[in-house]
Amino acid sequence: MNTFIKKMLKYPKAALKEKIEGSVYLRYGIDYKGSVKETKIISSLGFGCDEEAVRVVKLFQFEIPDIPRKLRVVFHKNIRIHFKLPKKKKQTISYSVTTVKKNKEKDQPVSSGYSYTINL
Repeated sequence: MNTFIKKMLKYPKAALKEKIEGSVYLRYGIDYKGSVKETKIISSLGFGCDEEAVRVVKLFQFEIPDIPRKLRVVFHKNIRIHFKLPKKKKQTISYSVTTVKKNKEKDQPVSSGYSYTINL
């Protein structure tokens, strides 16, 4: 379930802009078919994180075993969805410059060059 959440969760732009981290606590109901039908936010984080957590939870699909006597029961569960700011990727920019000069004595090209590496 955690890998599914990590894969499907999209960090809200407002939360990224404000650098918001934390957890949203939800209570959700699973119907007799295994689908999430109702969600309720127990603890809010705001900045679009609540709506994103509800969206991901509604994507859940559970496998329900055969129900005795064909009862249509709703199961309730609690979950915590954690929002953590993504790490910035290190960027590396590399380039090299090579100049070609003609040697006056031998009339042959002589090359000289230099290169830079910039880490951000």
